[in-house]
Amino acid sequence: MVRKVRWKAAPRWAGREWAAVRRSVHSAVKESGPERDTLVQSLKAAAAAIVAWALTGWWLQAPMAFLAPWTAVALVSGTVYQSLRTGTQQFAIIALGTVWASAALTLTHDRTMVTMVLTVPFMTLLGNYRRFGRQGLLGASTALFVITSGSSSTSTVGHRLLETLIGAVVGITVNAFVLPPVHLRSVRDRLRHLARESADLLDAMAQGLREDNAWERTENWHAEASRLTLSLRGVADARHWANEGARWNPGGRLRRAGPTPPPLAQDIRWNQICTRILAVARTLDGVGDDDEGLPTPPPDFLAELSEVLEQAARVCAEENEPSTPSPAAERRGTAFGRAWTAHRTLAENFRQQEGTASAVGGELLLETRQLLLDLAPLP
Repeated sequence: MVRKVRWKAAPRWAGREWAAVRRSVHSAVKESGPERDTLVQSLKAAAAAIVAWALTGWWLQAPMAFLAPWTAVALVSGTVYQSLRTGTQQFAIIALGTVWASAALTLTHDRTMVTMVLTVPFMTLLGNYRRFGRQGLLGASTALFVITSGSSSTSTVGHRLLETLIGAVVGITVNAFVLPPVHLRSVRDRLRHLARESADLLDAMAQGLREDNAWERTENWHAEASRLTLSLRGVADARHWANEGARWNPGGRLRRAGPTPPPLAQDIRWNQICTRILAVARTLDGVGDDDEGLPTPPPDFLAELSEVLEQAARVCAEENEPSTPSPAAERRGTAFGRAWTAHRTLAENFRQQEGTASAVGGELLLETRQLLLDLAPLP
């Protein structure tokens, strides 16, 4: 029965996958974005492998020409700096593995088993040295290839190193001078995505507070607010790629890089905004009608709170539009003014509260005030 269900679900899964592939291809062809970046890098890696093979396998007739395209593909990385760093690490560990294994073969008079005992444990341990990064295991694999091939002559060792060096030079050159990767757009895109997520959550909270079953949804709001940290991490990753992508990269002179990323202060600001949204969602999640929950604020207070959150959602929705005079900027300013007006009404309502309900109202009043202060645009 389980197998039948899985087989029936297979066509739907294949359909979803095919639709995702079509969307990715359409995005890569029609507009700039991650899909087009992936397409460009993939074609560059293929071109680097072909060039490396043409130099070593076709022109030089090298005995182990496959090392060149293998190395070239690995070095067409996401940034030029990463290509240079990876190339240095890879050549160093491959050279160490080749030389060590060849020396061990010579010392043991080509006795394979003894050579493996002398070589593999040492190269595996050396491969974990942090300076070699993810390339560390190549030392042990290269040493194994040298040992099993049974050839340790100076000429053979020299060929291996030369082919690896040619592949590294080709990969780095292609990555650095053929549409060199720049990552200036990603930070802005991630911040826009974060603003949309925040706007959707604030709007859902605002609309939910106007309904009778609002307290049944607070747990979901809290969970969604917690997931905003994932988007914040995405912004931090994009910032890292933007900073690393600018190092030793001729892309600023060889291709249009686009607008510079927003300042780091925007990351800090949005971290504070998400923290305030999480605090509001956490407080609402703690409110309930049972004995364990916090006392529920009066309906009038919740209605004004809903208005504050709705206007804050509109501010977030227009967040990353140009700050110069435009319809979007005007809508943002209008929503920001209405949010503060609703918050003043919320504060007046809070002064009329008594008892333990005022504790919940006070926390919500404070957190929404801080949220509006953080939503103010940077100077």
